[in-house]
Amino acid sequence: MKWVRRIFGIGFTFAGVMHFVRSEGFEAIVPSYLPFKKAIIWITGVMEIIFGLLLILKKPSELTKKLIEWFLVAVFPANVYMAQKNIPLNGKVLPKWALWGRLPLQYVLIKLVRKM
Repeated sequence: MKWVRRIFGIGFTFAGVMHFVRSEGFEAIVPSYLPFKKAIIWITGVMEIIFGLLLILKKPSELTKKLIEWFLVAVFPANVYMAQKNIPLNGKVLPKWALWGRLPLQYVLIKLVRKM
């Protein structure tokens, strides 16, 4: 599971950095009913970078695993909103099946985090 943890770490770190590099793309998927979109993007970006670095450096504690699981649950509405509104991913319009197909992956990610 060490390689899975490191891949997750790289993925989280990359995604976190992208929150700052391409923030407008991430702002687009924040549900319209939420205020302070820019702050949400910055906070989630920082969290992803922290989680990523922790996963790269060492085996996560039970608390870290729980925090990552809660984070994945917390960002799930953005993925649903993205699928509902057919919002492009990094400027690329994806087929509806791909947008909706991403949603079950959150569950898979949570299950994998629990096994780390």
